[in-house]
Amino acid sequence: MKLSRRLQAVADYVTSGHRMADIGSDHAMLPVYLLQAGKCPSAVAGELNKGPYEAARKQVADAGLNERLAVRQGNGLAVVRAGETDAVTIAGMGGSLMRDILETGRKEGKLEGVKELVLQPNVGEELVREWLFEQGWYLKAESIVEEDGKIYEIMHAVKSEDAAARNAELYDGRFLPLELSREAGRALLMRMGPHLLRSPQPALFTKWRGELHKLERIWWQMGDSELPEAARKRERYREEMNRLEEVLQCLPTVKPSYS
Repeated sequence: MKLSRRLQAVADYVTSGHRMADIGSDHAMLPVYLLQAGKCPSAVAGELNKGPYEAARKQVADAGLNERLAVRQGNGLAVVRAGETDAVTIAGMGGSLMRDILETGRKEGKLEGVKELVLQPNVGEELVREWLFEQGWYLKAESIVEEDGKIYEIMHAVKSEDAAARNAELYDGRFLPLELSREAGRALLMRMGPHLLRSPQPALFTKWRGELHKLERIWWQMGDSELPEAARKRERYREEMNRLEEVLQCLPTVKPSYS
């Protein structure tokens, strides 16, 4: 089975030998691939919606993986039993929903024994990073990929006894040649990705140039309003745009590869 660039990036982070659970698995392509590749001994594919759940069951049966890949219908981490999995992957949903799934699962003990999380939010990446930081997960690596005109960020987090110290160092924005308070630096890295800013790739510049374009469009539209609150919001937008521009200007640029 051949995966998309996005799912391949997720699969690459899963540690060989780990039992995995894919939450919001859709057609179960990711766990099928990982089992067929011999990377995982067993897996759980969790899917809430009936249509994709039935499609996943068929795909697993056609692949002859019923003995090693359990397809379960349910909401979030409710499909997983505590201690059943070493790795959890969640891909293709918003950061707010992803954070809620992780937090509910944590409270229900579903993350007990889980050693790694591989997460690909479509939007709201900072919400996921903040949850990982607050709950003692170390953000070990990140990547950013562009596929079919869309840009995706993938995060690999691990359980670590020294996660607090390692995260404090990771989210220290002093490596950026900018005048930033500790709080401002941390917020910036939460938003844009601490690893992504340290090793910037072409897709990172593409993403944030696009975000700047959206902010500028909103900034111009606000100029049509005479309300004092609109003027204050417009000023905040300008400050945000200036800060993002400063960050992009200070990053070392890399040339895209066309090989």
